[in-house]
Amino acid sequence: MLAALAALVLAAAFTTSGAQDSLEASKRLELERIQREAREHRTAAERLRGQENKAVVKLKRAERELGATRKRLRALQSRRTTLDRELDVTRANLDRSVSSLGSQREILARRLRNLYKYGAGRELEFLLSTQSFAQLLTRWDFLVMVAEQDRVLLEGIQTEKERVEASQQRLERNLTEVQRNALRTTRENQRLASLRQERQQSVRTIQTQRQAYEAAAAELEKTARAIQRLLAQLERKRREESDRAHTEGRVPQPFTGNFAQGQGRLAWPVRGSVIGRFGPEVHPKWGTRIQNNGVDIEVAIGTPVRAVAKGRVDYVSEDFGTYGEMVILNHGDGYYTLYGHLSSIAVSVGQEVQSGQLIAQSGDSGSLKGPVLHFEVRKGGASLDPESWLE
Repeated sequence: MLAALAALVLAAAFTTSGAQDSLEASKRLELERIQREAREHRTAAERLRGQENKAVVKLKRAERELGATRKRLRALQSRRTTLDRELDVTRANLDRSVSSLGSQREILARRLRNLYKYGAGRELEFLLSTQSFAQLLTRWDFLVMVAEQDRVLLEGIQTEKERVEASQQRLERNLTEVQRNALRTTRENQRLASLRQERQQSVRTIQTQRQAYEAAAAELEKTARAIQRLLAQLERKRREESDRAHTEGRVPQPFTGNFAQGQGRLAWPVRGSVIGRFGPEVHPKWGTRIQNNGVDIEVAIGTPVRAVAKGRVDYVSEDFGTYGEMVILNHGDGYYTLYGHLSSIAVSVGQEVQSGQLIAQSGDSGSLKGPVLHFEVRKGGASLDPESWLE
């Protein structure tokens, strides 16, 4: 009886131990499965983040290359203008030299014909037919003068000939340089077209993929925060300048106080369709909201951008994140205007500009909306609706 009971206890113990081992093994497998899934999710998340940013990175790279190519094109076009002017000057000089050379050759030809017809004996006869020694000296001086004129004529012809040859060589060099310049310009234009296609593809990817669009939106918000910090720095600098000027008894800025009076009457920086308005913009497909701190005006690349009011250039950048090439004007009293997505900038920091003055050319740098001008009005760091300021 005791033996049977002992056996029963041992069997129960073994059964309990086996059940515990089985439970631990099951939990261990479950834990391993959860850890494996967690690793897979982390890997997928990293991959997704990489995919999200890939289109934005590609767009930024295309933007930088576009900017560099546009600079090279502007330099080549400027060189072409200089070469054209040099060609015009060289051609004019060549024409004058050829005309002068032709005239001198005609004079020499007549002189040589006379020498051939009358020979050198005619000059000897001219000398010996004199009736007095004084007349002989006079005729001798005359013949010396004629000989000197012949020498000057020959030297002049030689000089003009050398000038013509030099002008022709210069013209040929300039023409060769023009041809090389044209080839470089053609290659840069082809490169620009290729980069534009790459940029358009990047923009289409961002516009059609939610992850890429959200990554671009995050980049836009990051740039907007950077703009906020930049404007705060500029405003601090303006106040310091104003305080210093008042301490020294000077007028702080010649344009102070004029901007606020122009509300509702400021000229537009460019004329075009407004395709992005001040305030939150909602994506029609995904419902993503992005704050637009200004207006986006659709215009062709290269459209002249003009200052809306008198001011001073406080900041320029050729690559300010999603704003691309950008100019900020200080209009005094804490008012600023911002011009973004430019293709070229025509002003420099510290330069004072008048209302309507050309400050840049429009472009599409940093833009997801194509060729536009992004325009903002700020009071300190606060964004104001630009349309309430423009006429």
